[in-house]
Amino acid sequence: MISTKGRYALRVMIDLAEHDGEGPVPLKDVAARQGISKKYLEIIVRELVSGGLISGVSGKGGGYALCRRPEDYTVWEILERTEGTLAAVACLSCDAAPCPRAADCQTLPLWREYDRLTRDFFRGKRLNELLSTGQTPGG
Repeated sequence: MISTKGRYALRVMIDLAEHDGEGPVPLKDVAARQGISKKYLEIIVRELVSGGLISGVSGKGGGYALCRRPEDYTVWEILERTEGTLAAVACLSCDAAPCPRAADCQTLPLWREYDRLTRDFFRGKRLNELLSTGQTPGG
């Protein structure tokens, strides 16, 4: 399940994309437009900055901006940065210990396929596509 953190990260990225080229966007403006606590957004943008997805400028006239064009971001990279692993089951997480049942697990192929479908779906969606729909992803 995608948490509020991941959903709000998408909303922040969409908001910044909508104001791309206008200079740094103050976080208080994003918070007001999105109806999200500025304090919570501070946690989210910190992760987006540390992941190189957005840049921040401090002081008067400061704020946040995309580091790339909206079409150069995938939904996958935004969600993966804020959610961590998106694996459906713990044994498929990249940092999971080897499962002693993997060789005999009858459900493992199902979970691998589900993970592949999810990954391919989100990697196939670009930030600019969310702008063109005029819809903000749930929540």
